Amino acid sequence: MKREQKIIRVSWWAITGNALLAILKLGAGIISGSFAVIADGIDSVLDIVSSVVVLVAARIIARPPNIKFPYGYKKADIIATKVLSFIIFFAGAQLAYSTVQIFIRGSTMETPGRLAIWVTLISIAGKIFLSLMLFKTGKNVESTMLIANARNMRNDILLSLSVLASLLFTIILKEPMIDRIIAFLISLFIMYEGFRIFMKSNIDLMDGIDNTEVYDHLFESVHSVKGAHNPHRVRARKIGHFYMINLDIEVDPDLSVKEAHDIAKNVENSIKSNLRNIYDIMVHVEPMGNLEENEKYGITETEIQQQKK
Repeated sequence: MKREQKIIRVSWWAITGNALLAILKLGAGIISGSFAVIADGIDSVLDIVSSVVVLVAARIIARPPNIKFPYGYKKADIIATKVLSFIIFFAGAQLAYSTVQIFIRGSTMETPGRLAIWVTLISIAGKIFLSLMLFKTGKNVESTMLIANARNMRNDILLSLSVLASLLFTIILKEPMIDRIIAFLISLFIMYEGFRIFMKSNIDLMDGIDNTEVYDHLFESVHSVKGAHNPHRVRARKIGHFYMINLDIEVDPDLSVKEAHDIAKNVENSIKSNLRNIYDIMVHVEPMGNLEENEKYGITETEIQQQKK
């Protein structure tokens, strides 16, 4: 099964599962009078929206390259992750606003019923299943948007556990204010999670690499090729889950064009054998000792060694 098909299939599972949990939690929250459970239900509705975004993005990613997008549509993965972060943050902010309004109005509060406890237990079990499924598929196909969605659902498990604790304390102590406070804390946690996902997605969006060990593999690959010297101006960026590699190497200036080309080709093959998910590799060949003062971009082996110190 293709990568995009796996993302689509697991997204439909997430949509269906969260739809059932949202109906259960919102209904139970309204019937039992628990704002914490209602907050948890709103979070499940948010998960449905997130999964729909992932589903749409997966179909965009599957499109082949064309004259307008010669690199293809793989970065739709990152754009979808960014959209998810905004949705998550906005939902948390809306929940926080509603909860604060309740505190300000000082409206009469009732103690939630026991139905909310049973629905919360069902929610925890369902979220564990969905988060594990999303994490497994996300790691398998190396999809940042699936992993982000899985982390969101993993946090939902913690949220549901906090809701369960608040319900138990509320019912035992007969103090409904506990339920509202927990709902407010959940809203803060949701906003934090949205902000964290937003910041993490900036790395790929800005053509950065969060795992700098990639450069170690690149330099090792070049050094293993006979006739390839002084790899420099090494650049790596991600297009979806693929790596786009650019680098310069130096060769003996007395070699023929074909011989220099063969060395460059061997460098490409060496990199592909040491790194997974290569989109493309561009090797620029220079004569030994070549110096160009205007070269500004790229990583050198010296810089990598200095960073490790």
